[in-house]
Amino acid sequence: MIGIIMFFTALFMLIIGFPVAFTFAAVSVLFGIIAGFVEILSYAEQGQTLLSLIHDGWVEGISMFDYMPFRIFAIQQSTILMAIPMFIFMGIILQKTGLAEKLLESMGFLFGEIRGGVAISTVLVGTLLAASTGVVGASVVAMGVISLPVMLKYKYNKELATGTICASGTLGQIIPPSIVLIILGDVFQVPVGDLFKAALVPGLTLVGAYILYILILAYLNKDIAPSIPSDPSRGTKKKQVIRALIDIIPSLTLIILVLGSIFEGIATPTESAAVGCFGAVGLALMYKTFSIKIIKEASLEAVKITSMVFAILIGATAFSMVFSYTGGDEIVEKLMLSLPGDDKWGFIIFTMIAILLLGFFIDFIEISYIIIPILLPVAETLGINPVWFAILIAMNLQTSFLTPPFGFSLFYLKGCSPAGVTTGHIYRGVVPFILIQVIILGIVAFYPEIFGMTAQM
Repeated sequence: MIGIIMFFTALFMLIIGFPVAFTFAAVSVLFGIIAGFVEILSYAEQGQTLLSLIHDGWVEGISMFDYMPFRIFAIQQSTILMAIPMFIFMGIILQKTGLAEKLLESMGFLFGEIRGGVAISTVLVGTLLAASTGVVGASVVAMGVISLPVMLKYKYNKELATGTICASGTLGQIIPPSIVLIILGDVFQVPVGDLFKAALVPGLTLVGAYILYILILAYLNKDIAPSIPSDPSRGTKKKQVIRALIDIIPSLTLIILVLGSIFEGIATPTESAAVGCFGAVGLALMYKTFSIKIIKEASLEAVKITSMVFAILIGATAFSMVFSYTGGDEIVEKLMLSLPGDDKWGFIIFTMIAILLLGFFIDFIEISYIIIPILLPVAETLGINPVWFAILIAMNLQTSFLTPPFGFSLFYLKGCSPAGVTTGHIYRGVVPFILIQVIILGIVAFYPEIFGMTAQM
């Protein structure tokens, strides 16, 4: 039971706000020592002093960390994880070129005359940004600064406006190239290209569901998302269409270069990430926003984010090692295999509910590196297709950015919202989109063949 107690101790520390990487590392060392002491105590000889037992327990507990340098070295050699800093760098460069601003302005006026048009354009721009950057914070902030004032100006319902922006910003979690999918590829030890291909149709289905919801809502209530009068200063409709295409084509070109090279087998995800970085710098040159300062700022920010991810990964590696050593994985496996009903579906439903609830409190990185490795042996025992299971988890993790009270997208949007937009507006606004995500998740789970996947290996 030491491993289970360790798990809930780490979870409690995360909830009350301790730094993630240091929490995992400290808890691992503490419970490693406790586990060593308990093992020595169980075999203690008569007459052995308490001090000797404590010393032996300390040595036994610490000795299990002898292999940590080899694990860390293996992490550093992972070619899959090399894609993370490059995709982050690409996204930051694109953010600084003003690409999001150009897309939102053009498409906002292009669809503005339709009821709910600005919200629809926000979803479409969010899709393009997701497929070209995959950085949630950048997408939400960009659309919050540019799109939200426009929607509020034309009397859009605040809940609909904020919910649309938050949901659209999180599309980068499921639409390739996605940092979540790269991390899951490493955890599941499956090709990231296979995950990218499998995630594309579910991601676009989610986009279609968002747009359908906005259209239905605007049709039923004309005041919730009114149309925007055409702006003669922007020229004729034909000129507006041409202007929008000029702003969209660079993004589409970059998406084709990055994803096309992966899907056609021309390049690995790591190599295509390098292509994306090159393309992002090319766009900066094209928009005449390139400077050494931008490169320096983007590099520093990418290093900071990547360092955080790898620090968490190292702490999570120590955690999973101690968890397995203390027999926690065996307890979890027995629990999962004893769930009522069909073994596979009982495990899937329990897993999805658990990840959804954990997403209320902890980040997707911690879930990916701590929770999922505990569940993987059970999934393998049940013969579950790892690609299908990874896509279910990725779609579920996407909701962790939206679920109150700690969804990151909610904080990002609140930080850049006008004074009239409250946290309550944002919380209420994301609820319908969370429900849409859960519905699409259910369809992918029960009807995977629609999306070209199978549930069994």
